[in-house]
Amino acid sequence: MRPHESIISADTGHIFTNETGAIEATGHKVNSIQTLDGKLRPEQVQEVLNAHHNVPHQVKPKLVYISNSTEVGTIYSKSELQELSRFCHEQDLFLFMDGARLGHALTAETNDISLEDIAALTDVFYLGGTKNGALIGEAIVITNRELQPEFGFHLKQKGAMLAKGRLLGIQFQELLRDDLYFQLAKLANLQAMKIKSAFQRKAFPFLTETFTNQIFPVLEHTQIEILASDFEFYSWKNLSPQQSAIRLITSWATSDEAVHALIECVEKL
Repeated sequence: MRPHESIISADTGHIFTNETGAIEATGHKVNSIQTLDGKLRPEQVQEVLNAHHNVPHQVKPKLVYISNSTEVGTIYSKSELQELSRFCHEQDLFLFMDGARLGHALTAETNDISLEDIAALTDVFYLGGTKNGALIGEAIVITNRELQPEFGFHLKQKGAMLAKGRLLGIQFQELLRDDLYFQLAKLANLQAMKIKSAFQRKAFPFLTETFTNQIFPVLEHTQIEILASDFEFYSWKNLSPQQSAIRLITSWATSDEAVHALIECVEKL
């Protein structure tokens, strides 16, 4: 991307603010779109394009940044991704998929997208390693051949090329052997759904409907205090003076014992 080109992204209240403005620090403006379910749709992107037609006095939107699963645990359907990909192609926009939790999205029980679909419908995506069993790192996949040749220069110039960094690739070689990567993600989803069912039995509402390893139950503040005395989690969004949505995340390492302990506490709320 050139210095005058900008990024369009969904904003659930946390995306990019947690990264200390890293993208904008490189000279690229982020145009955020408020969305409740964490997903972007063509009509929302079009609104940003309509607001940036005063050439050359404004930044030029060039890249659409989506996450799958999203910051609020939702996932894109195949038809949604196809529609967004088609729109981006028509508007000469790059489509980038943040795959920090891609394994969890692809193994969700409601998912209908394959890894091959993602490769075909995006210009760049990455397989998240840090959040799915790897020690460190993400595997970036550039499917748009026009973007491939200069990537090494960008890595080096931005300080992302680690000495002996190629050794990080061994993690992904092993994670992708015999579908281990997806088995780990599926286990995390399974543990989250057990906890989700416990909240559902108690008739607690949720901020979003998710089938991945993130769930967002809405609780009274007094109930949150009770859970926080024994468990660590993030208070995601304050909804009223009495209620907030919390974020509970499971991983490949979340044990049955930990899940059962949390469920027992939920049942007493």
